[in-house]
Amino acid sequence: MKKLSIFLLIAALVLSLAACGGTSGAPSPSTSEPAPAETAEPAAPSEPAVEKDTFKVGMECAYPPYNWTQTDDSNGAVPLESGQYAGGYDVEIAKIIAEGLGKKLVIVPTAWDGLIPALQSGVIDAIIAGMSPTEERKESIDFTDSYYREDIVLGMVVKKGSAYEGATSLADFKGAKVTAQLGTYHYDKIDQIEGVDKQEAMKDFTAMRVALSSGIIDGYVSEKPEGESAMAADPDTYVFIEFAEGKGFDLTEGDTSIAVGIKKGNTELVEAINKILAGVSEADRKALMEAATKNQPAS
Repeated sequence: MKKLSIFLLIAALVLSLAACGGTSGAPSPSTSEPAPAETAEPAAPSEPAVEKDTFKVGMECAYPPYNWTQTDDSNGAVPLESGQYAGGYDVEIAKIIAEGLGKKLVIVPTAWDGLIPALQSGVIDAIIAGMSPTEERKESIDFTDSYYREDIVLGMVVKKGSAYEGATSLADFKGAKVTAQLGTYHYDKIDQIEGVDKQEAMKDFTAMRVALSSGIIDGYVSEKPEGESAMAADPDTYVFIEFAEGKGFDLTEGDTSIAVGIKKGNTELVEAINKILAGVSEADRKALMEAATKNQPAS
């Protein structure tokens, strides 16, 4: 019994010394320096488009005289990533804006119905594609002041020699097979023609010209510059009908002007572009459109 008591006393002493030794080599929690708290890195501020080195512009590159694709750099055409070149009125306006911003212009060929999504997702900085600032589009994106307005007339392109070549009013297209480009206000205006045979919208003007020349449709709605472009490309096939006053389409202010589309909320870029556009006279704009109509591809 005595031996057991001595043994227990020694064991207790050993445990006591071990406990003291275990704490003497490390600082107590009360005296240790607190570990630096983890802090999330601050989010990078959104970079305004005007601060980047490039100015990326979306357009179809298939809507003469506003924009088209060609094989060389003649008449000031801008190189594309594909090795081809983009020319047209929109390209000339884009060049002026890019120069005013002090940026390198990059043209990004984009299908019409993909332009607004590309702008919203940041793939492009602006839409310069013969786009009208309609109220519906203003719900999705912002617009600058107009960069083209003069002579914007909405009419009909028909086949030369057809029963519709002599049309002077919307009423003359009763029963006609008519279409317009997908995603444009042109297509909505067809509903103003009483008794029209409204066809499915088509993806671009090239497709509509082919459909018209082959007899699939009797006409397609277009603005005057495109109508003149069709006639210049093939005067033996296409005729642009400009309706008599009061007998054509009812249009709004948003329908009859062309502006630059900008991502919603980017007021800095809108203001910068408006300032640049203010320096382009109406005479210069008209001269650019006349040159574009003259220089557009034959087909």
